[in-house]
Amino acid sequence: MDEEADIYEGMRAQFPLSFGKQTKAPTPLEAIHNTTRRTLESPPPPVSNKTIPSLSSSSKSWLNDFRNPNPNSRPRNPGLDTHSSDLRNPSSVPAAAGPSVPEARELETFNADEDGDDGVMIGPPRPPLDSTESDSDDDSDDESDGELENSYRIPFSNEIVLKGHTKVVSALAVDHSGSRVLSGSYDYSVRMYDFQGMNSRLASFRQLEPFEGHQVRSLSWSPTADRFLCVTGSAQAKIYDRDGLTLGEFVKGDMYIRDLKNTKGHISGLTCGEWHPKAKETILTSSEDGSLRIWDVSDFKSQKQVIKPKLARPGRVPVTTCAWNHDGKYIAGGIGDGSIQIWNIKPGWGSRPDIHVEKGHEDDITGLKFSSDGQILLSRSTDGTLKVWDLRQMKRPLQVFEDLPNNYAQTNVALSPDEQLIFTGTSVEREGTSGGLLCFYDRKKLELVSRVGISPTCSVVQCYWHGKLNQVLATVGDKKQGGTHILYDPTLSERGALVCVARAPRKKSIDDFEAKPVIHNPHALPLFRDQPSRKRQREKALKDPLKSHKPDLPVTGPGFGGRVGSTKGSLLTQYLLKQGGMIKETWMEEDPREAILKYADVAAKDPKYIAPAYQDTQPEPVFAKSDSEEEK
Repeated sequence: MDEEADIYEGMRAQFPLSFGKQTKAPTPLEAIHNTTRRTLESPPPPVSNKTIPSLSSSSKSWLNDFRNPNPNSRPRNPGLDTHSSDLRNPSSVPAAAGPSVPEARELETFNADEDGDDGVMIGPPRPPLDSTESDSDDDSDDESDGELENSYRIPFSNEIVLKGHTKVVSALAVDHSGSRVLSGSYDYSVRMYDFQGMNSRLASFRQLEPFEGHQVRSLSWSPTADRFLCVTGSAQAKIYDRDGLTLGEFVKGDMYIRDLKNTKGHISGLTCGEWHPKAKETILTSSEDGSLRIWDVSDFKSQKQVIKPKLARPGRVPVTTCAWNHDGKYIAGGIGDGSIQIWNIKPGWGSRPDIHVEKGHEDDITGLKFSSDGQILLSRSTDGTLKVWDLRQMKRPLQVFEDLPNNYAQTNVALSPDEQLIFTGTSVEREGTSGGLLCFYDRKKLELVSRVGISPTCSVVQCYWHGKLNQVLATVGDKKQGGTHILYDPTLSERGALVCVARAPRKKSIDDFEAKPVIHNPHALPLFRDQPSRKRQREKALKDPLKSHKPDLPVTGPGFGGRVGSTKGSLLTQYLLKQGGMIKETWMEEDPREAILKYADVAAKDPKYIAPAYQDTQPEPVFAKSDSEEEK
């Protein structure tokens, strides 16, 4: 072996150093995901669910490398998947593939319901604890039986941020396949992100500005994800195709018509809009003019239906938000007076609501959400509450979650893919220290499960949990910055953030270099030169003392004694002499010809200037006599 090594080194010395150079090894996925791992300041979610889903296919290879061969040390994996329906036998799942026990400072636990599942443990067995950990668990939690599970599986162990906006991100939409993300902001722009085309730089591939000077308030994909709806602060909603090209905008109504049912469109700024969950040609919009309208995308010039909410007093009260139910048979609207009104779309239906809750909230309603089973309605408001309503009994809410500050009119409420969790975002208060949070609540027990910190300085506005990706998206921002945070778990999430984070930016090659040609004009005459700007000429002239000198005032009257002025005399003494008759100006009354000829004798007797030079060659001048006397 030593001889072969010597022979190789001897041969290698005959070639240049760059010959046979090995390419740089790709960065392992473990190192990539460690750079995006979150530092958990808030406790992760505790255990309640009894389903154990399968691991993501794209993360199995990474998980095998991520497992620590030392049995005493276990990797931290606080997130679990809840949207998968693939159930496995607990005994067939290896212990390392299941969730490990997080540290005591990162976990909030509550006791499982003793009347629930007869004490049968579902899921992978808990790895053995060290003696120190078991002692600390027994001392800290005497009521629990020591069996901790984390089957909510909220994917929040890792995080990436889609940046680009300069103000708060107020609108969010993810298509059904999970490949494209739309984000709208108060900076009047919409950014489009594509997970398949992005690399680790996380740059958007297109930026739109639907209406100049109008905030983006809502975005919604069509059921087929080939188009999306954009709602701004203007009175006209726009439709774009999947690549961001404008397909059309809806008509604006006549603001001088008092009855809103007679207008062809909205007359004030829009507040919310949502595409029909089933019909690809129908959308719903709400406006500050106090109406909801159903539109047909094939006809941009008129709406299909106008809905006027029921009001206690006549007038115009804005509709702050709107929502379809799961199958598109019901419409819910949040009214500016705090009421919640629901309409059943059926033959012959009108503007009279089927369900009317007068005092739903004390302030503006910012978000409404139906459950897929049609039993629960969630409402979010700027009064700092989240209410859970039973659609079968709407007199009073099932539960009211308080202490949820909300400063934005687009803050929504969402459900997990399996609808076991309810979650919403919170805003940052001036004197608060918690920052922007995502608060998760159990739908059945109606109690707080976990609070996940998103940003210490920015408010959380929109949130969404994508079922196919198993990733949580939350938009944040303030008056100076904005972004979209994507929470994922490498062992549980699919595609989405995993695809773009692991893709390194393409290195520039020699083919990317473009040498800009320099054109040399052989006839570089002043005629072909660019004229300097007039602004520079004016600035240069102002610096010149001669050109910048103020010109003298124009002559506005006769003068005397070489002095010109607007009065009869430039000096006081001249004025007084003229008034007294001591100075007489006779030149205006004299004949010019006589005034010149009176110097003829003097010029002939004593020539000084012109006459001596021409006296030898010039004839004697003869002046004609005046004929004025003869003519008389």
